[in-house]
Amino acid sequence: MDVMPQQPPQAPDPSSRPPLDVSDFSGASALSALADPASLAEPPPLSLRATLRRAALGVVAGAVLVTGAVVAVPEDGKKASQPPVPGSVSRALAATAAGSPASLPDLTALIGDRQQWVGTHPSDAGSWAMLGTAYVEWGRRSADAAYYGRAEQALKRSLDIRPGENGNTAAWVGLAELAGARHDFVTAKKWGETVRARQPKQWAVYPALIDAYSGLGDRKGVSTAVERFTALRAGVPALMRTARMHLGRGRPEDALADAQAAADRAATPAQKAECLALLGELAWERGEPAEAVAQYGAALRTDRAHHPSLAGRARALVALDRTDEARRDYRAALAHLPRPEYMLELGELYESLGLDEEAGDQYARLREALARDEAQGVDEALLRGRFEADHGDADAAVELLEAEWARSHRSAAVADALGWALHRSGHPSAALEYAAHAVDTGGRNASYAYHLGVIQKALRDYGPARRNLEEALRTNPRFSPLAGPAAQEALDDLAPSSPGGPQHPQPAPAPAPVVPQQNPAA
Repeated sequence: MDVMPQQPPQAPDPSSRPPLDVSDFSGASALSALADPASLAEPPPLSLRATLRRAALGVVAGAVLVTGAVVAVPEDGKKASQPPVPGSVSRALAATAAGSPASLPDLTALIGDRQQWVGTHPSDAGSWAMLGTAYVEWGRRSADAAYYGRAEQALKRSLDIRPGENGNTAAWVGLAELAGARHDFVTAKKWGETVRARQPKQWAVYPALIDAYSGLGDRKGVSTAVERFTALRAGVPALMRTARMHLGRGRPEDALADAQAAADRAATPAQKAECLALLGELAWERGEPAEAVAQYGAALRTDRAHHPSLAGRARALVALDRTDEARRDYRAALAHLPRPEYMLELGELYESLGLDEEAGDQYARLREALARDEAQGVDEALLRGRFEADHGDADAAVELLEAEWARSHRSAAVADALGWALHRSGHPSAALEYAAHAVDTGGRNASYAYHLGVIQKALRDYGPARRNLEEALRTNPRFSPLAGPAAQEALDDLAPSSPGGPQHPQPAPAPAPVVPQQNPAA
């Protein structure tokens, strides 16, 4: 299905933007804290500090009075009533209040604003909660897991000042978001369900719960949380969550309809770019790389800082054999957003082009990035297992992924990775159950179907193997620069006319009915 790329929205006129009503933000976003104010209020690293200086040009010096999630209570106990200051900080608060992403400069300004505030108001639990959750968001969007440690300190500081049982549920939501960012879905579920039990109408907790249930492979939990989120907070974020749920259920038409509706309703460049990137992802998943390139390009025209769209466009460019442009986009994405999964994709592109030295360098960087993230408490077993299964130690991959499964991390992605690792380590019979589970629960995913087909071929179950390999190539024939050609080769090997390939004898024709001989004498 052709979908015209969305055009970037016009920048809104600041003078026409209504003032932020902080009452709408009450408890909406968890920005919480622990740790010594002096250590947590220290300046961010140079890259963030530079962005902060630029963002600060649009923020009045008095912006430190903006509170956000919870209005600050001064030392004398009288409720503060200072209005938010127009500019980057208030835009970030407005975006967060709506459940939408803030632009990176606005998010940076918000962090700097809250750092200054808690430095002089260390007993403001709400601002510690806001700062902690902003650190989580910055860590996600910069791929700098070091911010997760600062987020944890800030959130715990918030709870030390005001426990969650006393109404500080914003800090609990922040802890749920932090656990999800670290891929600790059991803990994310615990914090999220704690909030839901006390405040079932607190819509801000449902995105964290959706992520947690997804990571645990709890399809029913995902459906319930998405429905509840939509009922409490209908709008662009809910449409995006619904679209992703449909994608994971193998309903691409429904996913496309919701993603398109979200893009049509997006109100800010950052929000619009998120929607366009999802449209690009959907086009890629259904095997339309040219459409994916167009949608990712539209996202980048809308928000040049939407670096995931650079990696998404690179992936689609590979499928179009525009590998020089793909390498350019991957390198640009990694310069701003050094996510380990992008390193793996670029390494496999190099390998597919016969550039073994460049691939080896990229894989070495990947190992270093995984080690850094793990040192910051991020569970990278899934990506490390995928990498080791294909490019390292398959037995080690099995050990890692079996531990993930034992932790109840039972998503389709983990099932697929574990099944493939078992196959690569020489245990196709044990692999079959996991690979089949991934295909049954993971939607129309070309990689999952390819893995199951190869495992079935190894078990000499040729008919199902052919069907799954055909499904993989029908869904997205260029789903991977390495695995795509391997899938085609495996399918060709299964063709009945292949010399030396496994033969699939047709069933013998049914014998002709015996016609009784007529008695000539009769």
